[in-house]
Amino acid sequence: MVLKSLSLQNFRNYSQKEFIFSSGINLVVGPNAVGKTNLLEAIYLLATGRSFRAQVETEMISYNKQMSNVKSQIYLSESKTSEELEIILTRGEINGKRVAKKIYKVNGVNRRMIDFVGHLRVVYFGPEDLEIVVDSPSRRRDYLDSVLEQVDKEYRRASLSYKKGLRQRNKLLEQIREGGKPRSVLYFWDRLLLENGEVITRKREEFINFVNQQPAYFEKLEVVYDKSIISPQRLEQYAEEEVAAGMTLVGPHRDDIKFQIPRLAGGQANSKFQIKRDLSCFGSRGEQRIAVFCLKLAEMEFITQKTGQRPTLLLDDIFSELDHQRRKHLLEVIPRQQTIITTTDFHLVEPEARKKMEVITLLPP
Repeated sequence: MVLKSLSLQNFRNYSQKEFIFSSGINLVVGPNAVGKTNLLEAIYLLATGRSFRAQVETEMISYNKQMSNVKSQIYLSESKTSEELEIILTRGEINGKRVAKKIYKVNGVNRRMIDFVGHLRVVYFGPEDLEIVVDSPSRRRDYLDSVLEQVDKEYRRASLSYKKGLRQRNKLLEQIREGGKPRSVLYFWDRLLLENGEVITRKREEFINFVNQQPAYFEKLEVVYDKSIISPQRLEQYAEEEVAAGMTLVGPHRDDIKFQIPRLAGGQANSKFQIKRDLSCFGSRGEQRIAVFCLKLAEMEFITQKTGQRPTLLLDDIFSELDHQRRKHLLEVIPRQQTIITTTDFHLVEPEARKKMEVITLLPP
């Protein structure tokens, strides 16, 4: 699978812009605030149906515009055909008429998000990914969702059903607390959460186990899955607490993952004892960056294994975040799939590597 072209209309700072990409390495060069990250955000949106940075999705629509259009052509190597993907973003109204805030199209035909996601697959790696290690558990759950929803339709379906069921169950718990409903109203929603929660937990565990089985990329990364199992017994155990809180207290919506880089005690090569620390609390910024670096490389291999195709790799100004040794290793990985790199400094890329790259230059308006 190769991203051939990208057309942007009223997307962030782009009023109208088209990009053509090679199937190899594409280097996007330009000063800060010229729209390099916006370009990668649009590609990520087409792959996952979401932004990697917008708090409110209407932020992606250019100021004072009613709608935004993001369209791409992708080449499917297995069938030797092309496919057009399109997302239309709106503020919920166009010319006084109410419309959906997001419209998904494949070859001009409207699709549900669950059927749209996964046509294009990407791995995004940018400076803000350090938040995966140090931010809240919800940020890490979002990361797991972003990986698994690209490659597994069953996971997408289970995740969507679980989130809808969770919202409804929490509303009912509030009503039970206020004395307006009996506990029996939870039965259907309990079944829904149990069925879909099991799928989510199992598939998250599969991905985490895959990451832990990967060879060491400079360091051996270990990911610990702190899962909140949902079962009839646990729902019964927390029944009174849930009514008092007005929310569901167990299930994958309360999962977390922790990152560790094992160290030999005392730094001795012959030591039998390893020190394992939660990098979010006790890791240096360098160790946290290494953890994300290793995680993204493992994500690449996971998507490749699950789909039989390497995803497009998106690198946002990452060379300035890595030391020379890790930049060199990343440059060894880059040629294995279509890659789109942004940078403010052309010279951060090794001269020999630059010769093999298609350069796209962005200039201030």
